[in-house]
Amino acid sequence: MEFLVTIHVNIPPDMPDGQRRELVEAEAVRGRELIEQGRLVRIWRLPGRLANISLYRCRDATELHDLITSLPMHPWFEVAVEALAIHPLEGP
Repeated sequence: MEFLVTIHVNIPPDMPDGQRRELVEAEAVRGRELIEQGRLVRIWRLPGRLANISLYRCRDATELHDLITSLPMHPWFEVAVEALAIHPLEGP
C-alpha cells in the first residue's frame, strides 16, 4: 500500500541547541534508512515551515505507524495520513 503522509514538526522553542542538533542528525540518519529500505519513497519539504509531505510504501497502516514512530522527532509530530489507491486510469 502507499500512503501520503503530511508531517508538521513542533519542536519546543526552548529545546537546547545541542539537543536539537542531535535530534535533527538522528532524524536524517533514520530517514535515509527508510529510503534505502524502499519504505520512504519520496519526500518534499513545505517551504516556510518545519513540515514535509512524503510518500510511504508499506504493508498496511500498522507498519506505517511503526515506521513513523521510529523517527526520532516523532514525539513532536502532527501527522495526517491518506491511504492511496490506484486510479482507474492507471489500473489494468
